[in-house]
Amino acid sequence: MMKIKALPDVPRWAALAAHAVPLIVLPSGIWRIALTLGLPVARVDDPGFAQNVYQIVLTVVGELLAFLTLGLVRSWGEVFPRWIPFLGGRAVSPRGATAAALGGATGLVALIGWFTYVALAGIGQNAAGTHTDGPVQDALFYACYLPLIAWAPLLAAVAVAYYRRRTGVRSGAALVGAPDASSCV
Repeated sequence: MMKIKALPDVPRWAALAAHAVPLIVLPSGIWRIALTLGLPVARVDDPGFAQNVYQIVLTVVGELLAFLTLGLVRSWGEVFPRWIPFLGGRAVSPRGATAAALGGATGLVALIGWFTYVALAGIGQNAAGTHTDGPVQDALFYACYLPLIAWAPLLAAVAVAYYRRRTGVRSGAALVGAPDASSCV
């Protein structure tokens, strides 16, 4: 059985979910790189240097952001690595890391909602840009991009598990700001 690298007190499901995130982001990045290299994954109306740079940068940034999820189950998510100026060796704030992760998950949900709306409303259907030509390219596109739907819920679940593990909170009450039972007197 493959060993998943995570801290000992991380639930196995959270470690698996955190390790799955970079893998579900990878197919869309490979698709964009294939498009940049001129492979027949889609038709580009005006392939230019700027678009190619954009696609490569988007791929790299997306994968780096996906890899940050691993920080929620590894030691560098609890203590900043020593090589980071001004922060190296200091403890990572559980609230800050959780807020950043949940903010990222919220942003991903907003992006998914926007792109779903654009697709269903047919916005930009005949606009210049990138188009798939036929069912094979359509299937490849969907196979590469549909896994991204899982990114937000996986990130949110791992972030909540991180917060609970780091703060000792075992119920959702502290996450939403509800008062503890002892303070309701």
